[in-house]
Amino acid sequence: MGIFLFSVLNTITSDRRIPSHHSTIHDRSLRGAIISKDGYTLSNSQKTYKAVIHGASIVPEKKALFVKLFSIYSDIPEEEIRKKLKDRKGKEIQGFITLSNSLNSRFAMQLKSLAYKLRKLDVFRSIKTSNGIEVVYGLDIIENGESRRFPLGDVLSPLLGYVGDESDGKYTRPSGRKGLERSYEKHITSKKNGYFKGKRDVVGAVIHDKNSIKIQRVDGLDLHLNIPLALQRRVELMIDQMKESIDAEEIMVGIIESDTGKVLSLATTNRYDPANIMQKDIPALVPKFTEYPYEAGSVLKPISLAIALDHGKITPDTLFNTYNGRLKIGKRHWITDDDKFESLTATDIIVHSSNVGISQIAWRLTGQEFRDGLLKFGVAKPSGIDLSRDLPGQLKPVRLLNHELHLANTSYGYGMMITFMQLMKAYSAFNNEGIIVTPRIVDYLQDAKGNHYTLEPEITDVQAVSKKTADQVKTILKEVVARGTGVKAQYPGLEVGGKTGTAHIAKKGRYVREYHSSFYGFANDEEGHRYTIGALVIRAKKPYKYFAAQSAVPTFRRMMDILVELEYLKPENGVEVNAPEIKLDKPRKLPEEKEIRVPEVPQREPVKSETLKKESVKRPSPSVRELFNMQATPKPTPKPVQQPAPKPTPRPVQQPPAKPTPVEKKSVQELFDNLF
Repeated sequence: MGIFLFSVLNTITSDRRIPSHHSTIHDRSLRGAIISKDGYTLSNSQKTYKAVIHGASIVPEKKALFVKLFSIYSDIPEEEIRKKLKDRKGKEIQGFITLSNSLNSRFAMQLKSLAYKLRKLDVFRSIKTSNGIEVVYGLDIIENGESRRFPLGDVLSPLLGYVGDESDGKYTRPSGRKGLERSYEKHITSKKNGYFKGKRDVVGAVIHDKNSIKIQRVDGLDLHLNIPLALQRRVELMIDQMKESIDAEEIMVGIIESDTGKVLSLATTNRYDPANIMQKDIPALVPKFTEYPYEAGSVLKPISLAIALDHGKITPDTLFNTYNGRLKIGKRHWITDDDKFESLTATDIIVHSSNVGISQIAWRLTGQEFRDGLLKFGVAKPSGIDLSRDLPGQLKPVRLLNHELHLANTSYGYGMMITFMQLMKAYSAFNNEGIIVTPRIVDYLQDAKGNHYTLEPEITDVQAVSKKTADQVKTILKEVVARGTGVKAQYPGLEVGGKTGTAHIAKKGRYVREYHSSFYGFANDEEGHRYTIGALVIRAKKPYKYFAAQSAVPTFRRMMDILVELEYLKPENGVEVNAPEIKLDKPRKLPEEKEIRVPEVPQREPVKSETLKKESVKRPSPSVRELFNMQATPKPTPKPVQQPAPKPTPRPVQQPPAKPTPVEKKSVQELFDNLF
């Protein structure tokens, strides 16, 4: 009797293992997507599932059937499945086996259907548990996490960035590690899981009634970019071709709206697939647009000039003695030019890229005035672009800039460090009435209800110089394209200006025969479209291609071709541009070690003029298939119009550009052809 009563009491007080009358269906939230300006999905998330079986539950005679069917439904090779059914010693595993950890929703649905069919085919048998209960373990498909998709491969990398995995032991979610995935982590990450809870029926399904509870999940916000895929893809293909043709280590280019800072394209030749990162891709993981400070060279000269103009120290017509291109500082340092002139105006100092001239302009400023002026242009400050890391670069302190040697060196882009995006931002001032704009890749964020949200940049727009000064420098940059080192950037019917720069690269304290070649400027049309455009070529190896006029300028020109092709720019009809031929000296040898402290800008190769024309062709928006099967084809070089070069005079006077000479219209061969 005592035993009986104890048994009854134990039954009453212990938990009864009976099925719950209620059931809950979890709906876990997802990370937001990244979408291009023209509506293409660049990155999104999907739920992942794992497939689990119990090895001892499979009927031995039907194991081959199971392997065959599972392979068909999951697209996993049969040999791989057989290996997972055995341990390292080749023995059959009798416990639980995970056949796959990364099934997408399509395969998960197929395998759930297969699990029902396998039960009907009696593929599984019952086994005894440690408690002596007979249990049949079938094929279980369990949600185990979320994976990140990059359906377009390496497009827009490394801007998009990449993700890593974070797990709580049961569920795995992606987490941003670089690029936009990192910088917008708190906005794009999943917010709140949802669920549906209520009474269950005999098969475990939740009954929909007034007592059931449904909580909607809250996904992360979607990022909508300012960058259209159609433009970005064409630019990427173009620079891939340019990199191969000049044998460069890397080419970086960018296009932003001069008045708003919206980034329309930001591309590099060093790209990778964020969904399949290999060992060789490690150097490309870093977006060099903001994480690669370098000595810019002559592209800094217009900024130095603008500071002096804004302080009223000079005018565009102020004449300087340039000492036939050779000026001594102290006892053993020399500043030299490639083009020998006795004197030059401030305008011609930029047109002919005179180190001697820009040094004398900078000397009219104090070190404090010069440094403050550079800071207003965003030098030595983060650019404010919405990427995960934005390096500020380096600028010498005032005590050094008060010294003539250091001030001169910095005025033409040496002895200081600046990034690609900082220069893009600085040059926007010359095309925007003196205001530098903060570049923005993301246009707005959007939730599931379609509400739009915008984030104000931490760094606001700044009036770097007055409108008058900006207009003066803009006119001078147009002169560089009309009759200077940028003649290959001319485009009929467009307002184009810019500055070349070819700077030595330093290694272990010495300048070597490797170069950064760049061209920064603008392109505008009569309809009010204004774009700041930049091109940076790193270590071009083919002969003479390290000159900016032979690498960065043609890259800039081809970017304008694409903008015109896609009707971002509309050239004025009937306008022709004939660039005069400019003959320059042959390249000289690298300076001796004692002169390297004040490095010389390498000699420019002779630049021949070209007559450039293009017909505006209206094209429909391409499909993804068309975008990904485009190939950049080499553009035929038109025969140059040979004109005799004017003889240099001891005191050159700035002349207005010659009136355009009408020539026969020709269409430019399209840059891209479809394979299909």
